[in-house]
Amino acid sequence: MKKKSMNLLGVVLLMVAILAGCVHKTSSHGVSEEKKASSIEKKNNVYVESEFAPLKRVVLTQSEVMDDMELGDIDEDMDDDEMVGDIYESDEKEEIFSMSPEEYKKAWETERDNLKKVLEKYGVEVLRPRLLTSTEKELGKVRNGFTDGTGVTNCFARDPFFTIGNHIIEGSFNIISRRLEVLPIRDILISEANKNNSYYVAVPQPDISEGLESAKGPFLEGGDILVYGKTVFVGNSERASNKAGITWLRNYLSHFDYKVVEVKLDPDIYHLDCALSLVREGLMIVCEDALPNGIPDELKSWDKIEVSYDDALRTAINGLPINEKVYVADIAFKDSIGKELEKRGITVEYIDFKISRSLDGAFRCSTQPLLRQSDSK
Repeated sequence: MKKKSMNLLGVVLLMVAILAGCVHKTSSHGVSEEKKASSIEKKNNVYVESEFAPLKRVVLTQSEVMDDMELGDIDEDMDDDEMVGDIYESDEKEEIFSMSPEEYKKAWETERDNLKKVLEKYGVEVLRPRLLTSTEKELGKVRNGFTDGTGVTNCFARDPFFTIGNHIIEGSFNIISRRLEVLPIRDILISEANKNNSYYVAVPQPDISEGLESAKGPFLEGGDILVYGKTVFVGNSERASNKAGITWLRNYLSHFDYKVVEVKLDPDIYHLDCALSLVREGLMIVCEDALPNGIPDELKSWDKIEVSYDDALRTAINGLPINEKVYVADIAFKDSIGKELEKRGITVEYIDFKISRSLDGAFRCSTQPLLRQSDSK
């Protein structure tokens, strides 16, 4: 009996050895396959150096609000002026509100397709979020749910997340109708984080202990984030990002030698990128009337193209540098911003973006870079 037990034990040990050999198969160089797999070098395709470093990879938004952009769902309690206020010239207003919902949606998608063509013309890799699922659309209608029945959006890729250096950071929305907006993008973020040498974190979810519309936050949205090397400017209008969100970001980035500079905004200016655009080293587009505390000290010596407060409300400043020599702007501002950029040797790519602007966002709002890096880096 003892001999049989010993034989059985030997068989078990042999099987364990065989299985271990399968799991930890050794290569001809003496390195286990498990260790070899874990040491595969990740890519460096996620990094944002600055606002104007050459754009190489970008997420370009879809065009969805509520039920596939049914205007009646969005604006049933608004008249035309309440929707766009005074941001449009009368002829633009007339054109927009003469459109059927189907025409509006098609024109909106065409704008984004035209932007995609310009980006690809300069060799930029363009990634697109998926569309909203039927479940997400239904969730947007649920009272006392994620968005308290205020809707669901998938129309501006800038705000749900942002990239600083090799940090992918999910934001936290102030407006409750946008709090599901990161979901169509999240698959991209997970994939990029898995493939690249990058950090992937999220701002804490907002405190709703006093209700869904509590102002506690923390709130932090990508449109308020401007990257300039190791300095990060963050807008605060209290309509989007707030002090709690900025404090969280400052604490997080302090571990990586970044400096976070808060920029106070006029309450009617939704995000910092509607008041300030860094075109290239030493050149900015700015609306000083939108900055109660003035231009940040770090930028005061820069050449500036000044924009009126009214044009800032029309998202004139929300253009997109492709690199230090090429800038995307709306054709509506060709004789103002465009003219000044061209005088300074900048090539301007003009696109009609009036539909996107009717929803308070333009080119920067429609994109979020994954890779903006100088070739020398």
